[in-house]
Amino acid sequence: MRIAALSTVLLTLLAQQALAQPATFTVAPQMVADEKAVFATVESANIVPARARIGGTVAELSVKDGDEVKQGQIVAIIGDEKLVLQMKSLDAQIAGLEAQLSQAQTDLKRAEDLFSKGTIPRTRLDEARTAFNVATNAQRAKVAERSVVEQQLSEGKVLAPTAGRVLKVPVTAGAVVLPGEPVASIAEKNFVLRLRVPERHALHMKAGDTIRIDSEALGAGGAKFGTIKLVYPQIQDGRVTADAKVDGLGDYFVGERIRVWVSAGKRESIVVPAAFIITRFGVDYARVRKDGAVIDVPVQRGRLMPRPDMPDALEILSGLKAGDILVKP
Repeated sequence: MRIAALSTVLLTLLAQQALAQPATFTVAPQMVADEKAVFATVESANIVPARARIGGTVAELSVKDGDEVKQGQIVAIIGDEKLVLQMKSLDAQIAGLEAQLSQAQTDLKRAEDLFSKGTIPRTRLDEARTAFNVATNAQRAKVAERSVVEQQLSEGKVLAPTAGRVLKVPVTAGAVVLPGEPVASIAEKNFVLRLRVPERHALHMKAGDTIRIDSEALGAGGAKFGTIKLVYPQIQDGRVTADAKVDGLGDYFVGERIRVWVSAGKRESIVVPAAFIITRFGVDYARVRKDGAVIDVPVQRGRLMPRPDMPDALEILSGLKAGDILVKP
């Protein structure tokens, strides 16, 4: 029992001693990105138009600018009075053909009965059977023609081709549209950050690189990072276009401009956590452990270089060298 109690006390003292020791950081030169600030815009990867499949008049408009839609949702309904009149005409023709088909079926049955009794020749029976087949096929043809018109009427419903945000609705209720004319422009979901970087800086940019975003523009604090998904091969006006994936871009404002830092090359530098630097009377110091003692060494502060593994990374221009052990204040 005493040995167990002593062991527990010893472990507690060692833990407290470990907690009492200040955190340290060993200085080592490392390759860092030479960042350049550029502007990027929040854009949809694809802007898809919802087009009218038939011509006619916009009878109903179900969306407006800024609305969020789901795939297959009805955006507008286009009506064509000619199709309605054609449908009524076909209904009347089908009714007449059904009457003819009923009469042909009755004549065929009567001819079969008379032929079985030997009253009429086979020729009359064959004529009745042929008339019945002609009436059946004529009725089926009109029903199929009516199905075509009915499909055209159903195509008057303009459906959203993808889920996303409605950017623009260029028509109004009562407007006349032609087949293939766009009724609404829809920005597909999963917005991307589209960068346009000068070609001299884009030589070092490739898919998979990390970029740093001005998180204040997104209404968030601290550093925010993204990953380049695609670098377009075509150069326009001396600029290279690239798409980056960033969480939390939102899905409402399209074309919003955000400041972004991209890598324009690599260089060697000393980077330490900003928490290890103290400032007294306008002078920056780092606490360095030398020969068992801790002394304050003046340093020249560079700029903040946040990165995913060190959110408070700070570049030190002078005052520290490789191998120095920093003690956290």
